[in-house]
Amino acid sequence: MFSWPVPLPNPQVRTIEDLRGVLADPGCRQGGPAYFMYRDLAQSEADRSWLGSHLLRYDITVIPPAVVCGEFVKTKGHFHPENPKGCGYPEIYEIIEGKAGYLLQEKGLRDAVLVKASKGDTIIIPPGYGHVTINPGNETLVMANIVSTAFESRYGEYESRHGAVYYCMEDGSFRENPGYPAIPPLRIREACNFEDFSRLENARLYDFVGIEESLGFLNNPEKFEFGHVLTG
Repeated sequence: MFSWPVPLPNPQVRTIEDLRGVLADPGCRQGGPAYFMYRDLAQSEADRSWLGSHLLRYDITVIPPAVVCGEFVKTKGHFHPENPKGCGYPEIYEIIEGKAGYLLQEKGLRDAVLVKASKGDTIIIPPGYGHVTINPGNETLVMANIVSTAFESRYGEYESRHGAVYYCMEDGSFRENPGYPAIPPLRIREACNFEDFSRLENARLYDFVGIEESLGFLNNPEKFEFGHVLTG
């Protein structure tokens, strides 16, 4: 289990029952917890104050390995709305333990990307993309994220269409979701480290708490270029 230097709060628990509407098998009757979300963490009151004053939140999510009715366990999936300047809010993740597949889909269904990531990788969800996180392995996935607190995630698209554009099945294949009118080809790429998040030697995502120039893109994405995020 990952270590955290201060006591963790009780997690929010997402159950398989909560995910039933976005599963490949609509008749799935498995139950029990799917993953655990530790919200709004800070290692000191000074860090908590800085995060709050900058409208940011640091979370940790723990996804134990599981197969749910033939499909690798995953998060529910959501989109982010646009900020006051008309640009979608991004998000940044870091893998602390295990491996992950980040299944991203562009809001207009022009693009779908699976980003493979492992321990130490950072992944940016760019503006305009919804995302689902998949644990495709046999070990627990622990990931951290920093995200703006200026909005609430939107789950409606995933709920109404019964999941993402693709389902990741236990044999490693990707099954198209018939709930979408058009499905783009799935691009697969490896996570890459970004310059802003590699300039501190051996840095973890939490080390950037307090560095406004590194995290400012989370609330002001219109000032940044994201073209390289899913192509680099």
